[in-house]
Amino acid sequence: MSRAEAFPSEEPIPVSGTTPEAEPVSASGPAPGPERVPVPAARRPSPLWTLGLLRSELVTTLRRWRTLALLGVLAAVPVLVGIAVKIQTRGSGTADHSGQGPAFITQITNNGLFLVFTALAATLPFFLPMAVGVVAGDAIAGEAGAGTLRYLLVAPAGRIRLLLTKYTTVLAFCVLATLVVAVSALIVGALLFPLGELTTISGTRISFAEGLARALLIALVVAASLVGVAALGLFVSTLTSSGIAAMATTVGLLITVQILDQIPQLHALRPYFFSHYWLSFADLMRDPVYWDDLTKNLGLQALYAAVFGSAAWARFTTKDISA
Repeated sequence: MSRAEAFPSEEPIPVSGTTPEAEPVSASGPAPGPERVPVPAARRPSPLWTLGLLRSELVTTLRRWRTLALLGVLAAVPVLVGIAVKIQTRGSGTADHSGQGPAFITQITNNGLFLVFTALAATLPFFLPMAVGVVAGDAIAGEAGAGTLRYLLVAPAGRIRLLLTKYTTVLAFCVLATLVVAVSALIVGALLFPLGELTTISGTRISFAEGLARALLIALVVAASLVGVAALGLFVSTLTSSGIAAMATTVGLLITVQILDQIPQLHALRPYFFSHYWLSFADLMRDPVYWDDLTKNLGLQALYAAVFGSAAWARFTTKDISA
C-alpha cells in the first residue's frame, strides 16, 4: 500500500459554477442559479483505515536499508558466538569454564539450545536496545526532517492516532528484532552443536520441547524489556526535527543509564533504571521459575512506557508543525 492510498485526502472537490455571483433580476423573479452541491461532513476514520495506516508504517519501516542493516547485525551475533565457541572447544570438547562471557555460554557445547539464551544475553545490553533506539528516534523526527509529517497529519487520523501507530510500529520492531536473534541462534546451535534434553539452572532436567517453549518465552520477555527504551526514544523523537539527533540522543541516554547502573554508589537509584532487571530473563531457566525480578522488570517497563508515552503525547499534540 502506498502512502497516497493509506492517507486519503478529505478535502471536498470544488464544483464548477458554484462561485457566488450577482444574479440577474427579471420581472418574474430571480433567475434560477446553479444547483448547490452539499459538502459532505468529515467522517471518522474506520478501523480498516487504521489497520491500513499501521500496515503502511510497518512496510515503510522494514523497507529502509537502515532497518535491514540493523536486523542483519543482530542475526550475525549468534553466528559469531557459535563459531567462536565451536573453535574454542575443538579438540577439548568442552568450553572454557572461567566464567567469562555471556550467561549460559559454558553450556552451549552440551546443547545448542543454550546458544539462544547466550545470544539474547549478549545482545540485550547494547545491540537490541540500540536498534530499537534508532527506529524509535527516527519515528517522528525523521518524518519532520523529511517534510512528510505535515502531510501525514492531513489524513483523518489526527496526531494521537498517528503517535499510537508509530509506537505500535516500534513495539513490533522490538518483537521482530528479538525473534531474529533467537531464530538465528537456534539455527546455528542446531548446525554446530547437539540438541536434546537440557539442564536448568536449578539442576533439573527438562525435555527439548519444554526448553524450546522456555526459549520462546524468554524471547518475548526480552522484547517486553525494550518497551521502556521504545517509549523514551519516541519521546525524544518528538523534541526535534532531526532524525539523526533523535537517534544519537536516544543511544546516548541508553549508554549513560547503563554506565550509571554499574556505579555502586548509586545503589538506591539503580532499581529505577530501565536496564537494571534486563538479565532477569535467566530466572525462566530455573525450576521452579523465580518470578520476583521478572515482575519487577515488566512493571518498570510499563512505568517507563506510561511516563514517556504521556510526555510524547503532550509534546506531539502541542507541537507546531508548519513545514
